[in-house]
Amino acid sequence: MTTTDNIDPAEIEKFNSLAHRWWDPDGDFKPLHDINPVRLAYIQARTDLSDGEVIDIGCGGGILTESMARLGAAVTGADMAEKALSVARLHAHESSVVVTYETATAERMASTRPGCFNTVTCLEMLEHVSDYPATVQACADLAAAGGNLFFSTINRNPKAYLLLVLGAEYIMNILPRGTHDYAKFIRPSELCRAIRAAGLEVCEVKGLSYNPFTRNGSIGEDVDVNYLVHARKPNDTHPS
Repeated sequence: MTTTDNIDPAEIEKFNSLAHRWWDPDGDFKPLHDINPVRLAYIQARTDLSDGEVIDIGCGGGILTESMARLGAAVTGADMAEKALSVARLHAHESSVVVTYETATAERMASTRPGCFNTVTCLEMLEHVSDYPATVQACADLAAAGGNLFFSTINRNPKAYLLLVLGAEYIMNILPRGTHDYAKFIRPSELCRAIRAAGLEVCEVKGLSYNPFTRNGSIGEDVDVNYLVHARKPNDTHPS
């Protein structure tokens, strides 16, 4: 197993520069705050967050991480954006929420804690790394046998470019400009192939939609833009 850090320094710096804005529900990360209830409900319906440990890969400022901890999960959040993690630690302390934060990539965590987590989440992160199949493999290595894994990312097609890059970043200004690199968007077929290559079973692929006017998120069948994948590690797979 390689422990080479699978990171894009420009992406890390991008999120470090926005770190102080993570917990402003009306700020640059407003869409993440708005969609968090539906993605949390999706995860909670498919795994027992109180059973075993949970790891949130690419946790950023801890929006999802904290919400899982509030439900009783023993959560570790991992990210390479040190300033974002500092904000996450401070917010958890101020909110009296117990979360363990680690400055680490998925690969680095997998090299020290393989097979330790009953639930692995990696949301809105794969489109920001240099080698997403390597991150998927590391997530698979982190999961315990029978564990549930959740990935979310952005489809690569003209509609996603128009809505998320041109629309969200340059017209409506609901995301900071430069947040997304279209070349790093991932088609569902590509992600599912990487998931299966990592020895996981694909359980479900669902669309994750966001209405910027009502500020509501929803789960459905439309995977044209954002989507979620629920995967599972087979019970007969043993940590390496």
